[in-house]
Amino acid sequence: MSDKRIKTLIADTFLEVADALETGQYGKKPVIGFASEGSEHGEDNIKRAMELAAYKGLDARLIEGEDIHKEMEKLLDSGEIDAAVTMHYPFPIGVSTVGKVITPGIGKPMYLATTTGTSDTDRIAGMVKNAIYGIIAAKADGIENPTVGIANIDGARQTEKALLKLKEQGYDINFAESARADGGIVMRGNDLLAGTPDIMVMDSLTGNLMMKIFSAYTTGGSYESLGFGYGPGIGDGYDRLIMIVSRASGAPVIAGAMEFATNLVKHNWKKIADDEFAKAKKAGFEAIIDELKNAGKKEAAPAVAVTAPPKEICTAQIPGIEVMDLEDAVQALWKEGIYAESGMGCTGPIVLMAADKKDKAYEILKNAGYVG
Repeated sequence: MSDKRIKTLIADTFLEVADALETGQYGKKPVIGFASEGSEHGEDNIKRAMELAAYKGLDARLIEGEDIHKEMEKLLDSGEIDAAVTMHYPFPIGVSTVGKVITPGIGKPMYLATTTGTSDTDRIAGMVKNAIYGIIAAKADGIENPTVGIANIDGARQTEKALLKLKEQGYDINFAESARADGGIVMRGNDLLAGTPDIMVMDSLTGNLMMKIFSAYTTGGSYESLGFGYGPGIGDGYDRLIMIVSRASGAPVIAGAMEFATNLVKHNWKKIADDEFAKAKKAGFEAIIDELKNAGKKEAAPAVAVTAPPKEICTAQIPGIEVMDLEDAVQALWKEGIYAESGMGCTGPIVLMAADKKDKAYEILKNAGYVG
């Protein structure tokens, strides 16, 4: 080992000891990167968020560069940062984020599962997956045995049935009981305000709406001042810890997202995720999802297989496609020799492709009726 490397290790050790004496926390701090693509509240908001993170004792670093997400991914994959916070990110289908809010009833934290992204193109299958994602996020945030409730929205009863079956088959779900007189697993609006369950299961569009309301109800809506942001992207086999905030998120929410990320890293979120997926699969999770997706489907002629063209770097995106048509839209582009991928942007489903193929791709999708 070189003298320079030895000196660096000694310096790092002394810094860790100094931090431990100051904060009472021992060991290397998780490094959280913040990729800011343009806050609606200006640069002062970003500066204030970094100051708040430092005040909380977090190791937060600003990510800069022309292609900020590419730089963010590079830092994550190299291990230079342990997690990242950003204002939007095109997660692949199958990955969605679990937000964390402070409920106004008694100031209790609650996890909204989920708030951005698409867990599955089938609504009910997606909500069942969201329950698992919520359990992973809550456990990785330090809640040992979180309670689970289902928001009283379209699909709640089918989701309840599927989750009860999963529990009967061996996956341990600690269901909450509604605070209303008639009780039950399905939560009412009152339970949202009171934070009755630790985890509130819903589809991501409803969750996104709830997150915005809980974060900004004290400010009139223009400034998200409360909570911990839209949370980490979670999915089976997904390795990057990327936390989402909004362009409307104020400094307290951005710093809260960094704190949330730090907790997830400290509790080894990836191991918790792998363990929970393994336990769910052992209890028949995949068969339940397949059953939900096949339910009510009419017999159709077998689709002609389309082979994907050679993979390209996808930096352009086309929005406005119905989530149920997303994979078909990708296949339509493949058929015409354009490599494309599906994803979820900040306003809904998107199809991604190379920048120089965007115009042609748009015409193909428009002629096929996928976009207006």
